[in-house]
Amino acid sequence: MIDITLNNLTKQYGRKEPAVVKSLNMKVSRGELVALLGPSGCGKTSILKMIAGLHPITEGEVLFDGRIANQVPAEEREVVMVFQNSLLFPYMSVAQNIAFGLKMRRIDRNEIDSRVNEMLRLVQMEGMGDRKPSQLSGGQKQRVALARALVIRPQVLLLDEPLSNLDAHLRDEMRELILQVHRDFNVTTIFVTHDQEEAVLLADRVALLFEGRLHQFGPVRDFYEKPVSERVASFFGNRNFIKGFCSNQGIDTEVGTLQTPLSRDRQGESVCLMIRPEHILPEKGSENSVLCLIKHKIYMGTFIRYRIEFGGILWDVLDSSESREGYDEGEKVWFSFPSQRIWIV
Repeated sequence: MIDITLNNLTKQYGRKEPAVVKSLNMKVSRGELVALLGPSGCGKTSILKMIAGLHPITEGEVLFDGRIANQVPAEEREVVMVFQNSLLFPYMSVAQNIAFGLKMRRIDRNEIDSRVNEMLRLVQMEGMGDRKPSQLSGGQKQRVALARALVIRPQVLLLDEPLSNLDAHLRDEMRELILQVHRDFNVTTIFVTHDQEEAVLLADRVALLFEGRLHQFGPVRDFYEKPVSERVASFFGNRNFIKGFCSNQGIDTEVGTLQTPLSRDRQGESVCLMIRPEHILPEKGSENSVLCLIKHKIYMGTFIRYRIEFGGILWDVLDSSESREGYDEGEKVWFSFPSQRIWIV
C-alpha cells in the first residue's frame, strides 16, 4: 500500500472548455479509505482516472509515496479501477475474467488457479467460476469485477460508483464486502459516490467537491458538526440556518439572543449560525429556548420529523423520543437550542 498526494491537480478537456478539476490538493494516507463525494459533474471520476493514468493531467501532480507519477504508464502504476458498470468480458467465464490480469503478467498457471480460488472465496462466489457474465446478477457481476481488480494485489484500489446500479439490499451486501476487502487487504482505497449515506458508512475521510473544487476534506463527523460553509452543511442534510451579530450578550438574531461559546472571539462580526435537526430538543431549557409552532409532522418510524416556525423562520427537528406520540400540527411547543451544538459557518 502507498500514500497518494495530489498537488494542484487540474483537468481541462479542451482549451476553450472550463476546467472540470481545479487546483485540487489533498493527501490520502496508506491504507486509508477515502470517499470523493459530490453531485454529478463535479470532477470525481476525472480525478480517479488521472490517478489511474487513464487521463492525462492538464496541470499539477499525482505522487505515490512522494514520487511524481504523471508520466508513469497506467499499467506500471499498481493501481486498479472498478467502474460503475462491471465491464466483464462476456465470452469469458467468471474464473477467466478474474484471471485475466494475472495472465497478462505471465504468472504461473498454478499460482493463477490458487489466487482465483482465493478471490472466489473472498467475494462469496465459490462454485460459480464456470459461469458466464450473462448468468450473473448485477451484484454478482460487481463482485467479479472487484475480484478481478484485487487478484493482482494492487497498491491502490479505485472504485467509481460501484454501487449505483444495484438494488438497495445488494448495495448493503456490497458495502459490507468493500469494508471486508479493505480490512483484509489494507489497500489504499478511493471511491467515488454522489450518495452522502454511502460515504458516511464506508469512508475514513470524505472529500466533498463542488464544480471541481475541494470544499472540505476530513472525518465524517466534521461534516455534521463542523461544516466549513452553509453549502457543505446543506449537502449533509441541514437546513437550519440563521443570520446573527456577535455582541457582548451572545449572538443577536431575529428570534432573540442565542448563547454559544463560539461568539466570544467574534465580537462585532456578522455570522451565520447552524444547528442540526437532531440536536434541537423539545424542552424548555435554561438557555436558547424558543416557543415554536409545529407546522408539519411526519412519522418516520424511529423518529418524528417536525417543521417548526418561530419568528417567521422555518427549521427542521428530528425527535427520537420513544416515550410519547409526539406533538400535533398547530401546537405550540418550547424547543431548546443547546449552546454547545450551535455552529458558526
